[in-house]
Amino acid sequence: MSDANPETADSATRDDHAFAAWAAEQAGARLLEVRGQGLEGRELKDAGDAAAQELLARLLAEHRPADSVLSEEASDDKARLDADRVWIIDPLDGTREFSEPPRDDWAVHVALWERDGGEHGELTAGAVAQPALGETFHTGTPPVVAPPTSSRPRIAVSRTRPPAFVEALAGEIDAELVPMGSAGVKVMSVVRDVADAYVHAGGQYQWDNAAPVAVARAAGLHCSRVDGSPLVYNEDDTSLPDLIVCRPELADTIIDFVVRHGTA
Repeated sequence: MSDANPETADSATRDDHAFAAWAAEQAGARLLEVRGQGLEGRELKDAGDAAAQELLARLLAEHRPADSVLSEEASDDKARLDADRVWIIDPLDGTREFSEPPRDDWAVHVALWERDGGEHGELTAGAVAQPALGETFHTGTPPVVAPPTSSRPRIAVSRTRPPAFVEALAGEIDAELVPMGSAGVKVMSVVRDVADAYVHAGGQYQWDNAAPVAVARAAGLHCSRVDGSPLVYNEDDTSLPDLIVCRPELADTIIDFVVRHGTA
C-alpha cells in the first residue's frame, strides 16, 4: 500500500492531532486491504496485527523520530519512561472482530502522551479510526456528543465476556447492556450515542484505552478508573485494568455502585 500523496501527508503531519488521525486512517486503510486478501482465522489476525504495526511504526519513525512509542505489538522500550513525548498505539484493537468479516466493531488507536511538569503527564492528542465504518474520531475536531436518545441508560459491554458486576449495575439502574467488540469501539459508542456508558474491570492495557480516552475527554465525557481515580498513562506497568467512560450525569451513580459493591 502506498501512503497518501505528499501534499496530504505534509498537511497531516504538521499538527499532532491531525497526525494522529491521519496515521490511524492510514493503518485502517491497510487493514481493509489485508482483510480483502482472502485470509481467515488466525492467519488473518496475525496478518492484520503485523501490517498495522509496520505501517504505524514507519510513519512514527518518519514523522516523529524524536518521540518514544509504546505499542501492543512491539517490545516495551523503557526509555519511554524518561521521554517527554510518547505515542501510545494499538495498531488493531478488536482482532477477533477484524477476523470475522463483515463485522465493523474493530479499531485503530493512536494517542500522544506528553510530560506536563506535574507528577504525571497527560494525553494531549488522540484518534480512533473505525475503518469498516469509514469513521475516524479525533481530538483535532472533537466529536459533539448528542443528547441521549434512549429513555434507559445503555452500557457497552464485551460481546464474549461481560463482567458480572456490570450486569448487577445494569439491574440497579435499569440499564440496557449493549454487547460489542473492541475497547475503542465501546468508548466511541458513548461518543456516538450508541451507548451512554462503558464500564470495564478485569484487564486492559494502556494501549487499549489511551486514544479512546483522549477522544472521549475532548468530547466532554467523564473518564476515570472505576473508583473515580484518574487514568494515568506512560507508567512502568502497562496494565490499566479498569475504566469508566460515560455521560457526566451518570458518573457519580456508577462510581457509587462500584464503591459499594466492588467489581468481583
